[in-house]
Amino acid sequence: MPRKTVVIIGAGAAGLMAAGQAATAGAKVILLEKMKRPGRKICISGKGRCNLTNSAPIPDFIQHFGKNGRFLRQAFSRFFAPELVAFFEKNGLSVSLERGGRYFPTSGKAPDIVKVFLAWLSKLKVEIRNNSPVTSLFFKNHTITGVATRRGNISCDAVILATGGASYPATGSTGDGYKLVEPLGHTVVPIRPALVPLEIQGGIHPQLVGLELRNIEAQLYVNGKKKRQLFGELHFKKFGISGPTILTLSGDVVDGLRAGKKVILLIDLKAALSRQKLDARLIRDFEKRHKEPFADVLRGLLPAKLIPLCLEQTSIPPAKPAGEISKKERKTLLNWLKGVRMEVCGYRSFKEAIVTAGGVNLKEVDPRTMESKLISGLYLAGEILDLNGNTGGYNLQSAFSTGWLAGCSVGRDERASDRR
Repeated sequence: MPRKTVVIIGAGAAGLMAAGQAATAGAKVILLEKMKRPGRKICISGKGRCNLTNSAPIPDFIQHFGKNGRFLRQAFSRFFAPELVAFFEKNGLSVSLERGGRYFPTSGKAPDIVKVFLAWLSKLKVEIRNNSPVTSLFFKNHTITGVATRRGNISCDAVILATGGASYPATGSTGDGYKLVEPLGHTVVPIRPALVPLEIQGGIHPQLVGLELRNIEAQLYVNGKKKRQLFGELHFKKFGISGPTILTLSGDVVDGLRAGKKVILLIDLKAALSRQKLDARLIRDFEKRHKEPFADVLRGLLPAKLIPLCLEQTSIPPAKPAGEISKKERKTLLNWLKGVRMEVCGYRSFKEAIVTAGGVNLKEVDPRTMESKLISGLYLAGEILDLNGNTGGYNLQSAFSTGWLAGCSVGRDERASDRR
């Protein structure tokens, strides 16, 4: 039986893994990458360190993808975090577990991950063609027959589409995959930025820019109804706010704003203390330091950069002796500390979004194989699918797992050699 030819479009996390698995199964693999070199997005992820995966068990992992997470159960049951870590270590890359259950290369260098893949694919004789954007897919009788590139057409038995989403377009993720599948009849759930920084009405006080807060709780309200709340970090930017907690909430924020709803964030700066305990502390501080100016007492409660904002929004005179602070003023301060109000007016573009929400409708893809239910011989993996998870290594594991499953599936598909 002649070797089946498999074309993989996109040399990111999903495509690199799929290429290796398909080649391992005996296929002739051609990996097409539109950029000058593979793995561009891997190299910049995690601030150049690349959070590969997470130690959370499968049920918890799936919850980080929301309602669509169940689609991943089949892929994760076959190839998950332990197998991914073992894969890298077998191929010479040491991996370390850090806080939050996050795995990183021990070297702290994301490009080391790409080097592992390229060495692996070289051994498997995978043909990698860089600078090779695909313009269309060929199919006949609902079966893939080939691909068109700017350098010519390629006949093949199967295609694995791993083009990514539309986030970080400078790395090559410009939404090309959606344009390739729509002519084949696939539905694309409207795409929008996810894990994206938010813009705040009125901007950010200049003194706050660069400040990073830990142990805060962000409560999200959409049209006055509490949607979610998360505990963690918040980072102030010139345009607004970011940080792990804000990025995780951003999906609901984006959807709310796109629907024309009013979106409010309340930031609890003292989330570890109940209102009663915090009030008791304020009373003690004001009594103990009764002769000191109010602004000086605040230094024991807040980072220095936050004090001007507190004074401005509470309207309590900075020079007023702490012992003269009225009960009403103390309650105003208490309310401010437990709920700094920010109205979200926008969000940053795909250029700053970590991942893409939306994508190919999951109902049109077989979760057991990653093959299209509409076009025989077409497989989809990674961010092109309508899947997006929280920060913490979840999205990369999804890409690796779906890529692995697609590669294995196309490799064992005995129908492929009869298609052309």
